[in-house]
Amino acid sequence: MGFIQYIKEEINIIKERDPAIHSSAEVFLYPSFKAILRYRIAHGLYLKKHYFVARWISQRTARKTGIEIHPGATIGKGLFIDHGHGVVIGETAIIGDNVTLYQGVTLGGTGKEKGKRHPTIKDNVMISAGAKVLGSFTVGENSKIGAGSVVVNEVPPNCTVVGIPGRVVKRDNKKIPRSDMDQVTLPDPIMQELKQLLKEKERLEKRIKQLEKEHQECLEKRVSLR
Repeated sequence: MGFIQYIKEEINIIKERDPAIHSSAEVFLYPSFKAILRYRIAHGLYLKKHYFVARWISQRTARKTGIEIHPGATIGKGLFIDHGHGVVIGETAIIGDNVTLYQGVTLGGTGKEKGKRHPTIKDNVMISAGAKVLGSFTVGENSKIGAGSVVVNEVPPNCTVVGIPGRVVKRDNKKIPRSDMDQVTLPDPIMQELKQLLKEKERLEKRIKQLEKEHQECLEKRVSLR
C-alpha cells in the first residue's frame, strides 16, 4: 500500500468513528492521526534497529499529542484513538485491526515480567476511557473493556469486562458490530449485585412474615385447645 493510500484510509477511519469531524482537512489537526502516522515512521526505524531515532520521534510525538506509543509496539490497521490524551502503549504490545482506544488508556506491564510484557489486543476490541490493561495476556476479539477498569487477566473473545480488578460480566458469543462500540451501554456488576441482594432481602422478609404468621396461628390453636 502506498503512503498516500494509507493516509486516505486513516482519514476515512477517523471520519467514520468520530462524529465531531466534519471534513477531511480537520483530520490533520487530530492528535490520533498525527500520533499514528509518526508511529509508523518510528516503527519502521525501530525494525531497522535505529532505536535512538525511533525513540526520539515517539517521545517528541508524545509531547505534542499526549499519546505515547513505543516504536516497538505492533499495531494493525484501523487503530482509532479518540481524543487520546494520556494514552500509553508499551513496547511489546500487539494491537490487531479496527481497535478503538479512548483517552487515558494504558496498555502496560506489571513490572514483574520480562520479554513479552504488554498485552495483545485482538481485532475489533474497544477499550474505554481510563482503562488499564496490564500484563502479557490476550484480550480476545470483539471484546469491550469498561471505563476505569483495571484488567490483569486473560479476556476471552466476545466479552464485556468492567471493574477493579476487571471481570467478565457479559459473554454472548456474538460478534459486536462496530456501531455498538460505545462506552455507555455496559453492564454495571455492582448494581446487578445490589439488585440481587434486594431480591434476596425481599424473599427473606416474606419468609419471616410467613413463619411469624404460622407461629401466631399455632399459638392461637394451643389457646383454643385449652
